[in-house]
Amino acid sequence: MTFPPSGGHPLVDTSQPLVMTLPAAPTREEVARLCAELAAAPPGDVRCEVDPRAHGLAAVDALARLALAARRAGHRLTFDGAGPDLTALLRLTGLDEVL
Repeated sequence: MTFPPSGGHPLVDTSQPLVMTLPAAPTREEVARLCAELAAAPPGDVRCEVDPRAHGLAAVDALARLALAARRAGHRLTFDGAGPDLTALLRLTGLDEVL
């Protein structure tokens, strides 16, 4: 009995989204690591859990970099958990619709 070849990589479970965590105070190294992880993963759904204490322009920069890396790699990225301060700053910068 033969079976047709399956699509996709046999060792990667694409039925569940890739889950990442953005810490409250992301460093450049952490953001670079997360972007590299996005680039290495096969295209699919990605959920980024944002620490609710994350705030300030460093967090906005990190989210923007992750969104760009996800788009480049063909991912569908969603963010969950952003606190009210970060949400307000995203609105103020005009990035709430983009992200």
